[in-house]
Amino acid sequence: STGRSVSVSGTAVVNVTPDRVLIQLGVQSNGRTPQLVEAANSATVYRVIKAIKKLGIDEKDIVTDRYVIDPIYDDYDSLTIEGYRIYNMVAITLRDITKVNDVLISALNAGANQVVNVEFYLKDLRKYRDQARELAVVAAGEKAQDLAEAAGAEAGCVLSISENTWSYFSGGWWGRNNNLWTQNTVQNVPTGNGQGGDSEFGPVNLGQISVRAEVSASYALE
Repeated sequence: STGRSVSVSGTAVVNVTPDRVLIQLGVQSNGRTPQLVEAANSATVYRVIKAIKKLGIDEKDIVTDRYVIDPIYDDYDSLTIEGYRIYNMVAITLRDITKVNDVLISALNAGANQVVNVEFYLKDLRKYRDQARELAVVAAGEKAQDLAEAAGAEAGCVLSISENTWSYFSGGWWGRNNNLWTQNTVQNVPTGNGQGGDSEFGPVNLGQISVRAEVSASYALE
């Protein structure tokens, strides 16, 4: 019977240590003429890429992500050009997350002068989305049954269901533990080395990627 029903929500979070890293490094060069600044910038970028390749990073995982050349004026209101500045960004995809700090140090020593971004992500995000979604449905079903029993009934078939799933990176204490206080289900997926999300590689803390799923469901009461 659809005349009596119970509506509930279920939430689950799967915490996973990232297994991919995107590093964006900037090389900024100044010079009096476009030719001079371009030559200086190209030489520095070449050294940076060479240093990164020595760490075993494939060439296909190293790309020039941005290239901008701007004039440098005598002052803010002047149209007199004193020189030129090039912003060149090199993006590196790391498939071995243990090399994050080695890449940063090697690139900076080779002439990179900006760390634009270090972004952690998962190569197989869909698998963990599916896992979180399944856990959220289980949590909703358990809640429906508990509520039904409290009212002297039983939860029957599902009448309707909707879901929302997303993921976010949490590299700090608050981001990881906040989930434990607010969710129905939390599951930590261990890494291959058994260290989970608390592994540290120098100054960069890997943190965890939290894959969160929420479902709203309505169950018939029997």
